[in-house]
Amino acid sequence: MVVVGIGADGWDGLSPRARRAVEDADVLRGSARQLALVPDGVPAERVPWPSPMAPALAGLLDEHPGRRVVVLASGDPMLSGVGTSLVRLHGAGAVEVLPHPSSVTLACARLGWAVEETQVVTVVGRPVELVVPHATPGRRLLVLGSDGGTPAAVARLLTAHGYGASRVVALAQLGGPTERRSAGTAAQWPYPETDPLVVTAVEVVADPGTVPLPPVPGLPDDAYAHDGQLTKRDVRAVTLARLAPLPGRLLWDVGAGAGSIGIEWMRVHPSCRAVAVESDAARARRVGENAVRLGVPGLQVVEGRAPAALDGLPGPDAVFVGGGLTGEGLLETCWAALRPGGRLVANAVTVEGEAVLAAWRSRVGGELTRLSVAHAAPVGGYTGWRPAMPVTIWSVVR
Repeated sequence: MVVVGIGADGWDGLSPRARRAVEDADVLRGSARQLALVPDGVPAERVPWPSPMAPALAGLLDEHPGRRVVVLASGDPMLSGVGTSLVRLHGAGAVEVLPHPSSVTLACARLGWAVEETQVVTVVGRPVELVVPHATPGRRLLVLGSDGGTPAAVARLLTAHGYGASRVVALAQLGGPTERRSAGTAAQWPYPETDPLVVTAVEVVADPGTVPLPPVPGLPDDAYAHDGQLTKRDVRAVTLARLAPLPGRLLWDVGAGAGSIGIEWMRVHPSCRAVAVESDAARARRVGENAVRLGVPGLQVVEGRAPAALDGLPGPDAVFVGGGLTGEGLLETCWAALRPGGRLVANAVTVEGEAVLAAWRSRVGGELTRLSVAHAAPVGGYTGWRPAMPVTIWSVVR
């Protein structure tokens, strides 16, 4: 099959090679809007995508056996497009891609932005909160959305997080004869709806008093709603350094509490994934709420008691155990599930927990570290050090 990228400029914007592919097709697949961009003189059968679309992508070749199939896609099919899905489903050898300039390329050209210095965030069929980790002062964002409500949703999100002064531009129908732009600030964005074929550009500006949250581990404790069951900031930073998050890796956060370890693992890179396991129902709900607010709505929350709650979960690349160390079979289950080369990190604050970690270190190796943290606090009219409970950290590579 051939995947042809087509822009808002329609037939006139296609290369000669792309036009030949469309003219030689037996079947054209695409959205109704895309199919309407092809001249009536092209004889191919036109079949619009059903809803949902995913089953049709998987069965595309079986549905049209022996026929030349051309799929129409918006702009660059490999940039948050149908081309990526088709290659994943059918293999690169079965799919030829003829790209058109992407909406990202066109937007940067209109704005005078360097593409390599611009962060692209797709919220097509995804929560708009994915923008949150990228909203830091001075950053330039291009947000790809599903409909004309995306610019307003982005503006509301930025305002709620203290970035209402950000400059927002909605670029509609890029490359087409009706191309237009709408501009304003996030806090005073006046357009509840724009053209559905829109890219939202943002230059992030912090409001006075806004304290940016960095992507590195160790967010302030007050960034989380919690009931005291929270891995505190300094210990959390050290713990995540031991876990060593890498793009595309999956973490189990067992005994998640407020979810801080899994959330900050996912904030390191958009492709990082995490499962937070928490036995307390109220805490489990709070983990999900924290994840959405801090920009990682994809965090999977499993309510249940480990190790039973771990059954059926995908194998982890890293495991953090923040509670329940003395529970029967917990570390055995986590160790057995861990992929080769994966990391297991467990924290203990009790003598009984330390004994478990010491026994496991004798059994499989690893490193034991005791971390003591003290914070300055008032002592009468002076300042003294108020120590927190020491934390013992065991870290090991399988």
